[in-house]
Amino acid sequence: MRCLIVDDDALARAVLERYVSRYDTLDLIGSCESALDAADVLTREREAARPIDLAFFDVEMPELSGLDLARSLGENVQVVIVSGKEEYAPEAFDLAVADYIVKPVDYARFVRSVERARLLASAVQEDVAHEEATTEVLQDGHVFVRSEGRFVRVNLQDVAWVEAQKDYVVLHTPEQDITIHATMKAMEERLPDAFVRIHRSTIVRLDQIKDASESAVVVAGVELPVSSTYRQELLGRLRTL
Repeated sequence: MRCLIVDDDALARAVLERYVSRYDTLDLIGSCESALDAADVLTREREAARPIDLAFFDVEMPELSGLDLARSLGENVQVVIVSGKEEYAPEAFDLAVADYIVKPVDYARFVRSVERARLLASAVQEDVAHEEATTEVLQDGHVFVRSEGRFVRVNLQDVAWVEAQKDYVVLHTPEQDITIHATMKAMEERLPDAFVRIHRSTIVRLDQIKDASESAVVVAGVELPVSSTYRQELLGRLRTL
């Protein structure tokens, strides 16, 4: 796994660097003292088709915190938070990080985190392969999805919004809610431009938005929160309607 270390404490970075060097299947791509430097590395490697697989982030860093950086990443980067404080753990796990380690870090605890991240990464790849085999967007604006053991044809114009629920995605239509085994990332890639993501767990159809503010939209009579990560994209798309 290609990994990245981010911590403004030089000693903490040195400890993790030593642990990475001892772990045969880890390849250290960068060790950064700030989240902004790390963001540059993540972007550079992604654009070069050499994405980072695993990242170790401290939380409290100047300008941009490790949690803010984790919030900006996709599902394909497994994040382990390494912090001197326990208080950030609930927020970190809300972001679906692979693990949370409280400093000081011993090697055995480090190994458990790496193994957990490796298993989660394998699960994501299996999900993607499953979705590619069971979901296909058609040119006529319909999609076939596997739901409860059968293929269901869905008119995308009827889908008001898409909601993540753990390992599943729910397509909300006027007639029924259709639950499928998929990730939000896969759905976002397959849905046409008529849809926009407004939250890590929500995608909406633009022409179904009845009311909007910077913090929420109303779709099909339901108020849905807009996260800061997707706010600017949403507002930009609304201005072009």
